[in-house]
Amino acid sequence: MLLSVIIPAYNEESTIASIIEKVRSVELPRNLSKEVVIVDDGSKDGTREILKRFESLEGVKIVYQNNQGKTGALLTGIRAAKGDILLIQDADLEYDPSQYPKLLDPILNGATQVVYGSRFLGTIKGMEYVNRWANMISNWTFRMLFGVRITDINTCYKVFTRRAIEGITIKGKNFAFETEITVKILNKRLSIYEVPIDYVARSRGAGKKIRWTTAVEMYWPIIKYRFLKP
Repeated sequence: MLLSVIIPAYNEESTIASIIEKVRSVELPRNLSKEVVIVDDGSKDGTREILKRFESLEGVKIVYQNNQGKTGALLTGIRAAKGDILLIQDADLEYDPSQYPKLLDPILNGATQVVYGSRFLGTIKGMEYVNRWANMISNWTFRMLFGVRITDINTCYKVFTRRAIEGITIKGKNFAFETEITVKILNKRLSIYEVPIDYVARSRGAGKKIRWTTAVEMYWPIIKYRFLKP
């Protein structure tokens, strides 16, 4: 079986080389093979120049596009991926690829087709209080409105079998992907299995892109898909 690791990247010149090397070096369970799909979403710093150093490496696929936001980059990566299992990885160093085996085990054991890595079941270091509360409010609202216990809807670490997301159309922009994909997976009557992960937040000075407007973008679809969409 093939695992596709999808990495959306926008202005990540300080971390992109490190995260690619970490992803390439991690050992996978059950003799899974691996491809790394990086989508440069119109970076304006040196990200693209760094990525060119990796273009000739086996198992690495790089796609360049004009800026379309995180959702647009993820959809491009999903279309380019060839894997039986798809795993989303941020381009910074907040999420450690060494955790892949425990993210993949529930799928490989046949327990589920979808796994979320939960920061709130694991450990969190360095997350600002405003970001923590925004996440907690989103999680609480989602649980109340959809009647499903999910502790970390906005986690980067989402893992799907290709079969799980077949037929799903994502229409949102930017950071709305997290909620929309979750709602549409549940609409397919699929369960979401959460595993605890370790998370180390980076500061805004180190390039953190989440702002209060991002929180609104991620929160609104919870209301939208509960009351305004069939």
